[in-house]
Amino acid sequence: MPDMVCEIVSKGSHAKDTVTKKEIYEAFRVPEYWIVIPELEIIEVFTIEGDTYKLYSVAEGEGVVRSKVIEGLEVDVKDVFQE
Repeated sequence: MPDMVCEIVSKGSHAKDTVTKKEIYEAFRVPEYWIVIPELEIIEVFTIEGDTYKLYSVAEGEGVVRSKVIEGLEVDVKDVFQE
């Protein structure tokens, strides 16, 4: 099982990536789940607590998101979405 999963959301896969896949990863208790939404410049990091994911870190447009599971992993939103 992976320590974390990252989904890049597109318009055609939004519900699948943010609901369906989230439920699958949750059922398998993947420790961390990142959702990247390019059109909104958002990165959300969820961590498993008990049986459900809880929002751990989020950044929109600017700021840094951090992993709880992988020590030292942090991502600056501007680095991801800059053109």
